[in-house]
Amino acid sequence: MISVILLILSVIAGVFLGKYFGKKEKLAKNLLILSAGFLITICLNEVFPQVYVSEESTNLGIFVILGVLLQMVLEALTKGFEHGHFHHHNENNILPVALMVGLFVHAFIEGIPLASEKEILSPYLLGILVHNIPISFILGAFLFNRNDTKNSSSYPSLLIIALFASASPLGMLLGNYFNPDLQPYFLAVVGGIFLHISSVIIFESNKNHNIDWMKIGLVILGVLLALTMHLFHSHPHTHHH
Repeated sequence: MISVILLILSVIAGVFLGKYFGKKEKLAKNLLILSAGFLITICLNEVFPQVYVSEESTNLGIFVILGVLLQMVLEALTKGFEHGHFHHHNENNILPVALMVGLFVHAFIEGIPLASEKEILSPYLLGILVHNIPISFILGAFLFNRNDTKNSSSYPSLLIIALFASASPLGMLLGNYFNPDLQPYFLAVVGGIFLHISSVIIFESNKNHNIDWMKIGLVILGVLLALTMHLFHSHPHTHHH
């Protein structure tokens, strides 16, 4: 229950920030880069070890690759919305329906492995929460700060936000009904999604391959945050799988 509340709050917080600070594109980019460092660390430290520790599951690597491919397909729908591409093209060519389907599927799949999490604030859940905030930030900025105010009313903004906010909790709910033996496969798919998103954000925002110390610093900060959490998480009690 707490997970569900946190998931919904992370989206509301992000949307709220996006609505009021949406014009500050640099802030959105920096949040994304920070979350990418965090996400890739969660991915390598928490998700993959958990995926590969399950002896009875085979060919999990294929599912990680499926996750990467799935995310590529979803990005064709969302036009890379997850990494802050909401201004490179005329916003009208992001069909809200396609955008919603893409974001919903993405968040829904991320929610499924939460069903098997034993503790309240697992690193995996934190990974999703940290990742939700920049995406919701962009969503809020996109929905509330578009220039064509006359069209704004035709976008059911609140419905879109509600759908996105409920996607991970719904995935989590559904995850309870799956055979627990399938969980490593879902986790592997999500691992692929995380890997793709975080690496695209990290590599893409590097224009002309110049060294951008600010960006490197943000990635390192994200990595350190995730590592601190990882250490804190593995010490107080013995790690379970």
